[in-house]
Amino acid sequence: MRVAVDTGGTFTDCVYIADGQLKVLKVLSTPADPSRAVLDALTQIGGGSALDVRHGTTIGTNAMLERKGARVAFVTTAGFEDTIAIGRQTRSRLYDWFAPLPVCLVPRELRFGVPERVSASGEMLRSPADEDLAALVDAVRASGAEAVAISLLFSFANPGTELRVEAALGCLGIPISTSHRILPEFREYERASTIVVNAYLAPRMQSYLAQLEQRVRTQHAGGRVDVMQSSGGIIPARLAAREPVRTVLSGPAGGVIGACQVARWARIDRIVGFDMGGTSTDVFLADSTAGGTQLTSESVVAGVPIGVPMLDIHTAGAGGGSIARFDGGGMLRVGPESAGSEPGPICFGRGTRPTVTDANLRLGRLDAESFLGGGVHLDRRRTEQMMSQQKGPLATAEEFAAGILRVVETQMEKAIRVISIERGHDPRQFTLVAFGGGGPLHACALARALRIPRILIPAMPGALSAMGILLADSVRDYSRTVMLQQDDLASIGDRFAELDQHSTADFSEEALQGVALRTIDVRYRRQGYELNLPFDANAPESAIEAFHRLHRQRYGFSDASRPVEIVNLRLRMIAAGEPYSRRWAASLLRGARGLF
Repeated sequence: MRVAVDTGGTFTDCVYIADGQLKVLKVLSTPADPSRAVLDALTQIGGGSALDVRHGTTIGTNAMLERKGARVAFVTTAGFEDTIAIGRQTRSRLYDWFAPLPVCLVPRELRFGVPERVSASGEMLRSPADEDLAALVDAVRASGAEAVAISLLFSFANPGTELRVEAALGCLGIPISTSHRILPEFREYERASTIVVNAYLAPRMQSYLAQLEQRVRTQHAGGRVDVMQSSGGIIPARLAAREPVRTVLSGPAGGVIGACQVARWARIDRIVGFDMGGTSTDVFLADSTAGGTQLTSESVVAGVPIGVPMLDIHTAGAGGGSIARFDGGGMLRVGPESAGSEPGPICFGRGTRPTVTDANLRLGRLDAESFLGGGVHLDRRRTEQMMSQQKGPLATAEEFAAGILRVVETQMEKAIRVISIERGHDPRQFTLVAFGGGGPLHACALARALRIPRILIPAMPGALSAMGILLADSVRDYSRTVMLQQDDLASIGDRFAELDQHSTADFSEEALQGVALRTIDVRYRRQGYELNLPFDANAPESAIEAFHRLHRQRYGFSDASRPVEIVNLRLRMIAAGEPYSRRWAASLLRGARGLF
């Protein structure tokens, strides 16, 4: 039996097929040990039967947010040890003298340099001596590091020295992350930051996934565990443990896949996804007429740049559990702090601080008796009493509740504007797909504010992320920096051959047959950013024409006379998931509501 498990801040959602029917189970999350809720749910679902578990995990996300990752030793080319702390020249607030420095997960005493140098073309200019590597091993051992991140200059062009450094440090017996394996691309800061994040998460993720998989095998007749990636595809738990940086948006990615699948069943091409959970709200845009869901390799998670492919999801710290408060100036604020599942909102019986869920209950938007099918009773009297005590300068608890919703809906509206209007898309041409535990409650207000003409609410909105995980394809992403000119377009097909060979070998290990999707990152010469476009070896010039069109849509101008550069090659290998039953689609659409 295949089971999809999505661990959220308040609830852990499980979706599975039993007797040909799509079924949902929700249990309270256990933040101290997320595996407890997962295993409890699996016991209720499968008993001792064999289970194929697909997991959307928040372990990596929480470790980043709470800064509870490993003590990482960062190894790079001598003289460049501080690039990971310096970051980029660009700043979010250009004229703010007191703007905080870029987040750096590695303190100065844990940054180590190797006397080596490779040219931009891959020529070995200087190679470290054996004594240099021995000294590095001693220094890292003495530092007390729990993991190592290796990112040498231009290792994507020639990984020889990185392989030597990796082999030398292998005797330490701690997780080692190398840039040429995980992100063989240019831009040393983003590459180094990504590898550091991978090393930062590796010990915790390896321990969590190893224990979870072992317990699933023991308790469920040799079952297996796969993990949802941030890019919207499934990978084996052993690979997720080795490259946890690919899972930092694991749960939200399931929501994107689920929403797009429901929209496809409903024959809707363009959607704005709106996933409101207990801790945060995730929004995204998908247009099936222009390639479907959007991927990005320029994400920032918890203030740290990450360069591996991720679904383009924008997150706002506004969820059902977001706590309302008044600041020192008497201004009403909501979030980003959340009550989570412990203690939870006031209406759950344990919380003491008002949340968005409490405001919805106070305004009559929630049924206290039928919440979660009657599994959780909402305490209306307790909510009224505590909100009256904490209403601040407002006249009534009802006015307090209405203010909470106005504030949180403004935050969510701003998030949707970021992924639509600010990127050249007109919300009036899209359908709002609202899901998550709180999404449908706020969908009409957001659609009205953004002039979105239609809303689609799936029949099981609170479990759509788990549904997306259940239906997701198996996916691996590969990339390589090439820096080619437009005249070299004809040779790109040959340059994809190495990526093709690597991807085919990886899928063969899993007994999977995949389909390769090839794309290229293109920019005008000397530009500092790229656009990703599909590549057809039979019509390579079509990619350049598409680049000019996309550049005009995204930035308002294009210049066909300017020379372009092909910066990166990207290959996505996809093995289609288990075919879905028409009855599953019907069960999700039968109770769906479309507002026109």
